[in-house]
Amino acid sequence: MSRPKMTQVFDTALHRAPKAFKHSLTRFAFSAGLAVLATALPVLTHGGSPAMAQGLFEPVVKVNDRAITAYELSQRVAYLTLLRAPGDPNKLAKEQLITEALQRDEAKRVEIALSPEELKEGMEEFTQRFQLTLEKFEQALAQGGVEIGTFRDFVEAGLLWRKIVREKFRRQVRITEADIDRQLELSQPGAGVRVLLSEIILPAHTPEAQRASSARSIELAEITTLPAFAAAARSYSVAPSKGRSGRLDWVELSNLPPALAAQVLPLAPGAVTDPLPVQNGIALFQMRAIEETDAPAPTDVNVDYATYLIPGGNTETAHASAAAIRSRVDSCDDLYPFADGQPEEQLVRETKLVTDISQSYAIELAKLDPGESSIALTSASGQNLVFLMLCGRSRILPEEVNREDVRLQLQNQRLASFSKGFLEELHAEAFIKELAQ
Repeated sequence: MSRPKMTQVFDTALHRAPKAFKHSLTRFAFSAGLAVLATALPVLTHGGSPAMAQGLFEPVVKVNDRAITAYELSQRVAYLTLLRAPGDPNKLAKEQLITEALQRDEAKRVEIALSPEELKEGMEEFTQRFQLTLEKFEQALAQGGVEIGTFRDFVEAGLLWRKIVREKFRRQVRITEADIDRQLELSQPGAGVRVLLSEIILPAHTPEAQRASSARSIELAEITTLPAFAAAARSYSVAPSKGRSGRLDWVELSNLPPALAAQVLPLAPGAVTDPLPVQNGIALFQMRAIEETDAPAPTDVNVDYATYLIPGGNTETAHASAAAIRSRVDSCDDLYPFADGQPEEQLVRETKLVTDISQSYAIELAKLDPGESSIALTSASGQNLVFLMLCGRSRILPEEVNREDVRLQLQNQRLASFSKGFLEELHAEAFIKELAQ
């Protein structure tokens, strides 16, 4: 598999992943183990000087009695870059390796370990989020110059931490029947929410654009005023909304992809989400207003939508074709004559839960009413302009609520809160020193 082909594998996987990759990264901790060093040493010394190889294994950070080497750091940066994690990969890699070292110290202290079966299951669970087999994921990593041990340790650290937190706090997380009743009250009809957002979509269609946009997204995420975000949208956004200073219309929170909805809901007006990876781009959203509605709060939303691929990618010719189609269609059914005699994949109509739609598509569909269309996206290869049309939405209201599911949801929320606090304690008590290079 060539490097371009390998990159395309990950681009496609990220595009169709049911949840944002960023949240997968933050749920797991990074690490670097001795297995990486053992398997990588022959590669590093082949064709290079021993001094250079030795320098790669010099420590760059001390965390208590552990050392993070230059090689471990470079591998983590390569891993983050390959998976297009938003933000500065150098900074994020160092932060996560430090966190991982603290988590491994705690696992050793309380004598918690993983079996080989648990570790393999965790690795397979992670790759399935991107609809890739473990074997395909490993092959793509290798083609990108990332040792499989880096991925293995990445998953292992997250699983260890999960065990630690559950064991340490399980007795403090007691969900009462009253807690469940209160949670159910919040999900009853009349508890709907809609939000008024502005957006900035930064380009990331090439490695150079991705690096530049990642750096810029960190700065834009610090914006706290509406005028500043509007000015940035006019200057940097590649979304069609840039002409409106990034302003979007009201949208039901339940129509948004889960990763975005989870970030948006706690925001105060003026606050901005963390950067979110989307297809060939990085997205940021600013809260302008939020209000409750009388609409029922569904447990889920089914979205009926159609995608028609127009050859030519993001070109004037393709956009002209899209404009001609838009002028002649009022519903998804009107698209079928345009696909006559073309391959089946040219026009695809699907009905999916909003949670199962790729983030890029879900964000665009959330902006549309039935019968409206978007041409803001291109196919993963970039060779086709995507004519995306919303056919309709259907809201799934709960018929019978499983109280045990609600109990598990509340337990996980509280464990996450305890986990964050405990990790902050470990950071505060640790000896962490960055070494001069």
